[in-house]
Amino acid sequence: MAVKIEKKITGYALVNEQDKIDAAAKATELKDLNAKVVQIGEPLDRPEKITGSTYKVKTPVTEHALYITINDVVMNEGTPQEHRRPFEIFINSKNMDHFQWIVALTRVMSAVFRKGGDVTFLVEELKSVFEPSGGYFKKGGKFVPSLVAEIGEVVEQHLQEIGMLKKPSLDEHQQKLVADKKAEYLEKNANAGGEINEEGFPKGASLCKKCNTKAAIVMDGCLTCLNCGESKCG
Repeated sequence: MAVKIEKKITGYALVNEQDKIDAAAKATELKDLNAKVVQIGEPLDRPEKITGSTYKVKTPVTEHALYITINDVVMNEGTPQEHRRPFEIFINSKNMDHFQWIVALTRVMSAVFRKGGDVTFLVEELKSVFEPSGGYFKKGGKFVPSLVAEIGEVVEQHLQEIGMLKKPSLDEHQQKLVADKKAEYLEKNANAGGEINEEGFPKGASLCKKCNTKAAIVMDGCLTCLNCGESKCG
């Protein structure tokens, strides 16, 4: 087929047999390299079988417990990059008071999970939601600002279990300091009828603003948390 050249010809070159051989060799090399590439961000299609975990959440603001199920998919199975990531979330309960917004929330969260990428931001977004009523305390004295925030804590726990988030923990020095402070406090208050709750913290402890747990006590004129080690005195 004849092709009409509209522009002025400024130069030309002939393709010889060696050029064809070199082009074929480069094409073969690129094909071999592409075969070795491990795709990290492939689309998240739902497999026929999927595994997950279900968490029971009982709160003072709902008559019945919430059952939160988070299902995972295995990414890059059989490779050094193999890992699990959340794919979908469901929340079930006999309590229908919050049905509409819970369904909406889980659908949006599932869409974020399936889109891929970093989904850990959902934890902080959910945990920063506050109820107008002021929130509530869980068993053990931990303060939760809202039901949505408690859902965020469940998501955080799940992401920690599958390795997407690191579990916060005290180092050896901090653990020893907290243990010593707790033993010292209990010894001083033993004769005064000092009692501890089910979580092992003094019943008269204040709320720690860092970990939201009633575990902060005043020792030597300094407010110290027996749960996370937070201290106003450094």
